[in-house]
Amino acid sequence: MDGTGSTNAERRGGHAASASATALHAAAQKGLNVVVRAGAEAYDRRRRLPRLIPCAPDDLETPSPEARQAIVDRLAAALEAERRRGRARCWTYDLNRHIALAQAYAAETSADGLA
Repeated sequence: MDGTGSTNAERRGGHAASASATALHAAAQKGLNVVVRAGAEAYDRRRRLPRLIPCAPDDLETPSPEARQAIVDRLAAALEAERRRGRARCWTYDLNRHIALAQAYAAETSADGLA
């Protein structure tokens, strides 16, 4: 801040940059939602679930409600772990895995209203 009460970012057009960043964030969120929704519609549990979380072969067919809730809980934990890696800018973060987890979570929770 200088003697006039304004910050360097404000003097350099920080408000315009902030509005641009907000618009970019909104566009990215909208695009991500489209990708997640499309992936959830095309979700094949038998093919995709074993690549995302450890699961038993019985879980891949029609699992019981308890087993299904366990799958959703494991997906939620894996999704949160991937988010933490992304926020931390960890070298192990994988955007494709993050999207696949979000798609699987959306598909598994939308089928029976699990959460």
